[in-house]
Amino acid sequence: MIIPAFNEEASIALVIDDLPRNLIREIIVCNNNSTDRTAPVAAAAGATVVTEKRAGYGSACLRGLDHIAKRPAEDLPDIVVFVDGDRSDYPGKMPELIAPIVESGYDLVIGSRALGKAEKGSMTFPQVFGNWLATNLIRLFYGYEFTDLGPFRAIRYPALVALEMEDPDFGWTVEMQVKAAKAGLRCTEVPVGYRRRIGISKISGTIRGTVLAGHKILWTIFKLIRS
Repeated sequence: MIIPAFNEEASIALVIDDLPRNLIREIIVCNNNSTDRTAPVAAAAGATVVTEKRAGYGSACLRGLDHIAKRPAEDLPDIVVFVDGDRSDYPGKMPELIAPIVESGYDLVIGSRALGKAEKGSMTFPQVFGNWLATNLIRLFYGYEFTDLGPFRAIRYPALVALEMEDPDFGWTVEMQVKAAKAGLRCTEVPVGYRRRIGISKISGTIRGTVLAGHKILWTIFKLIRS
């Protein structure tokens, strides 16, 4: 389990407490250079805390993967689950998220907020429109039917390694989905709930963050199409 976190002191313990511990070998909180008490609160809640000083959602996720990669081969996970640290997702729904991998042999499962029930106000219009545009471009170019770029997702570890993820910030989620489509991975979605996050979003909560994220998502899609 990888949880990227930047200044999530108020929510991170709640996220960790919601996780089904019987399904998780290790909870890795990737502290993205937080200026609050995110790291000690996460550690006290039972997580392994690793620190990434380079700002960016993707940078935090990559730091978590680097931590996993240092394990002996016999101790590597079968599945890696990603969830945000702001408690907007419902981490207790992890069994439903990984079920298509465990039971039906899928490689990548996206928790779709578009298919599930999103609390009013939990997603901004730019988020909804950006998801619609990005997923339709993926469908147009690759024939893959996604409805969301949701952060709550599960993927087979060997498949994830093969994707050679590299985006350091806003393009992380769409990079994974486009690369999965290009690689011909078996992908599906499950409906997930979504609620108002605790605190202010670092991306959709500001005009600058929204514009930068939208630009990076589109840039990532077209960059990978040309590659």
